Amino acid sequence: MTAELILETRGLTKEFKGFVAVNQVDLKVKRGHIHALIGPNGAGKTTFFNLLTKFLTPTKGSIVFNSVDITQEKPAQTARRGIVRSFQISAVFPHMTVLENVRAALQRNLGTSFHFWKAESTLLGLHEQAHHLLKQVDLQDFANELTVNLPYGRKRALELATTLALEPELMLLDEPTQGMGHEDVDRVTQLIKKVSIGRTILMVEHNMNVVSSIADRITVLQRGGIIADGTYAEVSQNPLVIEAYMGTTQTELQGAH
Repeated sequence: MTAELILETRGLTKEFKGFVAVNQVDLKVKRGHIHALIGPNGAGKTTFFNLLTKFLTPTKGSIVFNSVDITQEKPAQTARRGIVRSFQISAVFPHMTVLENVRAALQRNLGTSFHFWKAESTLLGLHEQAHHLLKQVDLQDFANELTVNLPYGRKRALELATTLALEPELMLLDEPTQGMGHEDVDRVTQLIKKVSIGRTILMVEHNMNVVSSIADRITVLQRGGIIADGTYAEVSQNPLVIEAYMGTTQTELQGAH
C-alpha cells in the first residue's frame, strides 16, 4: 500500500492563536490519481496547500512524500522533490511571449534562471522542449503572442505549461477553473485530464462538474477536518457533505457549479 501512496499526511494540524484552521487531517493520495480537495469557503483547503508547500509550518502532525518525512523541510527542498503548486491567480509574465514564459520555467530546471546576461543562442536548445509543452496544452498557435493578450482561460493553460516545465511528480492545482466561463472550464478540465497521464494531481476545486468528471478520489474538508473521503458517487451522497454545502439537496450538489 505504501508504494501506491505518493503523499500522506498524518494528524496534520495548523492553529493560529487558538483558531484551528487544519485539524488532524489524515490524507492519502495515490500515485497516478487526480485527487480533489473540496469544501465550503473557510474549510481550510488553502491552509492545507500552504502546509504541503512549506509556506506554513504545521502545529503538529507530519507530511510524508514518497515514503520520506518532509515535514521539516524548507520550501525549496520540497519543490526540488517534485511538488509544484499552481496558484489561484495566474502567475505568468504578461509582457513576455507565451514561448518565453515556458522557456523561463525550463531555465529554472537548468539552474540558469538568473543568468539574464547569457546569450540568446544558449537558450535555443530549450525551444524544442518549450514548443512540445505548448503543444501539450494546445497553445502551439500562440507561441509568439504576448501573454498579456491571451484570454483568461488560455493564460491558465499557459500556467499549466509552466508548471509542467518544472517536471512535477505531484502537481498541486489551486482552483484551476476559478473565474472562467463555461467554455474555458471545459477546455481546462480536459487539459488537466490530458496532462495527468503519468503524473499525480491534487487539486482544490469548487466546480462540482469538474470534480465529478475527472477526479479519481475526493476528500471533503469542513472547519479544517475531513468529513468524507471516497469516489464522487460516495461523497455526493454523504449526508455530512450535503449539509456542509449549506443544506443543498443531493440533486443540487450533484449538479452544482
